[in-house]
Amino acid sequence: MKKNTYRSAVHDAIRDALHEDDRVVLIGEDVGRYGGTYAVSKGLLAEFGVDRVRDAPLSELGFVGVGIGAALNGLRPIVEVMTVNFSLLALDQIVNTAAALRHMSGGQFSVPLVIRMATGAGRQLAAQHSHSLEPWYAHIPGIKVLSPATVEDAYGMLGPALADPDPVVIFEHVQLYNTSADVDELVATDIDRAAIRRSGNDVTLLTYGGCLPKALDAANELSLRGIDCEVVDLRVLRPLDEDTILESVRKTHRAVVIDEAWRSGSLAAEVMARIMEGAFYDLDAPVARVCSAEVPIPYAKHLEQAALPQPAAIVSAVEFLFGDRP
Repeated sequence: MKKNTYRSAVHDAIRDALHEDDRVVLIGEDVGRYGGTYAVSKGLLAEFGVDRVRDAPLSELGFVGVGIGAALNGLRPIVEVMTVNFSLLALDQIVNTAAALRHMSGGQFSVPLVIRMATGAGRQLAAQHSHSLEPWYAHIPGIKVLSPATVEDAYGMLGPALADPDPVVIFEHVQLYNTSADVDELVATDIDRAAIRRSGNDVTLLTYGGCLPKALDAANELSLRGIDCEVVDLRVLRPLDEDTILESVRKTHRAVVIDEAWRSGSLAAEVMARIMEGAFYDLDAPVARVCSAEVPIPYAKHLEQAALPQPAAIVSAVEFLFGDRP
């Protein structure tokens, strides 16, 4: 068993993909000579050369478009957008072009493109670099949206994403890069189903990305208080694995959704709606959610932490569902 970090898992996934398929190329800001803003492409330029690892100018609209064109012409591009807020400059390419081309061409064209980007808050990067915009992308038909929360998924989701004939957007939470896990072997993982990270019988905690460790911490605290939590890692945000969500809620009869996005229009709202549509009569209490405060994410550390979902807030939300139960 070997200890791997989330960062090294992403690096190794890209490196293995470049080794295994000559069609795979990596494009993005600082991915080459600098080794990646989050150090996930260190050494790849020296190993694979400028034809396979391309530093792009500071124009997300431009280099995402280059990735789409490369995909249409037979390559399997991995396009790295430095942070999710910068991806807004490429929304036209992602939403109006990549996601729509199969439909608009009557099935004649597909865009086998993977777009990776860092997301989330917690590192004092202030309002412009602390967004969690996964729900925006999960709203769009024509793309698959992934949020690896574990070392295994950080490695294992890239290969299947590259094999998908349609665009895949992968969100890597900035707080996860330094996390680590002991794993026997890093292999391809499922990019269609949610994952049960902890089994339980009393309440279902549904989350994804950087909030998964917080949900697991809350579940451990609640177990000391006699509440047995099941933790579901959504991990595939589009299309949502509704079957796993509803199966868990029907077993536990209670649910709390944890989402780092803002409450209004969040993915948590969509998950809650799916539960109400599919498991309303199985519920013993209203569905609850824990989201970020409705403010631009502050720079000051204590304010940033107060604005984000935390284990204590998850514990409180769960206990509220049980009334006076200790």
